[in-house]
Amino acid sequence: MTPLERNLAAYGEYHQDRRNVATHLVGIPMIFLAVVVLLSRPVWDVGLPLTPAMLLALGAGLFYVRLDLRFGAVMALLLALCCGAGLELSARDTAIWLGWGAGLFLTGWVIQFIGHAFEGRKPAFLDDLRSLLVGPLFVVAELAFLLGLRREVQAAIRH
Repeated sequence: MTPLERNLAAYGEYHQDRRNVATHLVGIPMIFLAVVVLLSRPVWDVGLPLTPAMLLALGAGLFYVRLDLRFGAVMALLLALCCGAGLELSARDTAIWLGWGAGLFLTGWVIQFIGHAFEGRKPAFLDDLRSLLVGPLFVVAELAFLLGLRREVQAAIRH
């Protein structure tokens, strides 16, 4: 197995119930965006705006690209879009920025824990913090599989 396949298979072990997977398809993107929004302040002007979220996105993007170039490119694009949204919201009134960030974060986690109630198993991140990065990749992979893409990865992780 490749490192991508090992990470997705390990994460998938905690997500066998289709209802749990469905909640993750909603909750994880909400949390993913929320973290970026919340880390979009402060904004440092270094010729271009720079935020803690952008620095985190750079590191996460490198993690994803090292696992798999194609999935990594999708994840990097999603990170860039989230950083753009975060930058836009960070320019708004504090209540708007914080309301969106905290609201998405809390709602996303509630949805996640509902999914794990269906699963009857604790979230993967309680055993391995790396799964906090693998979760968003899992969502992208599941969507790719639903579209009939990356069947070789799907076959390798579902043996």
